[in-house]
Amino acid sequence: MSKESHLKAELTEEDEREETLRPHLLKDFQGQEEIKENLSIFIQAARQRKESLDHLFLSGPPGLGKTTLAGIMAREMGCDFKVTSAPALEKPKDLAGILTTLSEASVFFIDEIHRLKPALEEMLYTAMEDFEIDWILGQGPTARTIRIPIPRFTLVGATTKAGQVSSPLYSRFGISIRINLYKIEDLLRIIVRSSKIMNIKITQKACEKLAISSRGTPRVANRLLRRMRDFAQIKGDGTVTEEIVLHGLERLGIDHCGLEPLDREILQTIAEKYAGGPVGAETLAISIGEAVETLEDFYEPFLIQSGFIQRTPRGRTITDLAYKHLNLKKINRTAEPDENQGILF
Repeated sequence: MSKESHLKAELTEEDEREETLRPHLLKDFQGQEEIKENLSIFIQAARQRKESLDHLFLSGPPGLGKTTLAGIMAREMGCDFKVTSAPALEKPKDLAGILTTLSEASVFFIDEIHRLKPALEEMLYTAMEDFEIDWILGQGPTARTIRIPIPRFTLVGATTKAGQVSSPLYSRFGISIRINLYKIEDLLRIIVRSSKIMNIKITQKACEKLAISSRGTPRVANRLLRRMRDFAQIKGDGTVTEEIVLHGLERLGIDHCGLEPLDREILQTIAEKYAGGPVGAETLAISIGEAVETLEDFYEPFLIQSGFIQRTPRGRTITDLAYKHLNLKKINRTAEPDENQGILF
């Protein structure tokens, strides 16, 4: 075997190993207990009736397990699972090609469904309700519309921006679930499970430190665990200890509350440039050099739920907890000028 082929084989094995971190059954899915209990009831009821599960809408910040939950549903139902994303569906024929090849009761997962084009959304309406799609044959005066039957299926739509999903599309989902950030104890169980799968030796204290620093997100927890494995391999004896985690987090710029460099930059920008706020999302995004979508989807949910930022009708403000965490003094805002000041009559 050539060196290049050997490297490719190693990468493939590594990818397969990391993919196994995803739980395959509801009982292995850590956290979100209420969601799991409800889904278990819906799945059991559908199986007893020998029907496809109702369409499911999943929303929440990235990295919380929306794709994983959809795959679990397919396995629990014992049916096929097809995955795509809204940006990958360019034309109606792309969506029609997938819908017409679905098998009975299969689960069809569309990620970032808020980015679905209007023409494709219209096609989904009849597909979700009547399990048929409208197709136009011919052109001009001779054109005619036919309805093509498709197998009964379950559509799972996932999004990080539920507010951008149109009302007609949202109303066609029979089940709506919002996934929130995970609790520390749930992340702790996820880290322990992942370390066993990846054969990583890790102490209890190290697990606790990682759980606190994982931003309430399993994807971040698993990412940090892999990086601590690297530090333990090179800087230690292969075991991930509390000392290794503290050293690794410091090297990665992550503090004891899980704040990353950009998190702290967001807080410092609001505190120092805007006197603690309020400041609008677009203005803040420009100030830190990030897209407003990245700010709202990835950074803000954690900062808000951790009590560092508050959203107000006028914009974002930082809290006393943020000032204390950053060791900053509050800037006294000067009195706002009278709205009539400087106006000539």
